[in-house]
Amino acid sequence: MDAATKKAYWRENIKYLIFLLIIWFIVSFGCGILLVDFLNQFQIGGFKLGFWFAQQGAIYCFLVLVLAYIILMNRLDKKYNVNE
Repeated sequence: MDAATKKAYWRENIKYLIFLLIIWFIVSFGCGILLVDFLNQFQIGGFKLGFWFAQQGAIYCFLVLVLAYIILMNRLDKKYNVNE
């Protein structure tokens, strides 16, 4: 792989990471801390939504983001022909 291709590969990888980390921040910090009072107006399974995001939702979101990163990186590896 030449230098320009490596640079483009890592640029896309960093773009994916930043996007996923922003989503994680919004869900964990935003929904679990900043917006908790607003979200507590709603309920999921008998629990207030703000509490749910702080206790469970952020964990589920993190797992979904890990799976999304795996899928995105597999596609990126195939695109740049660096898959195993």
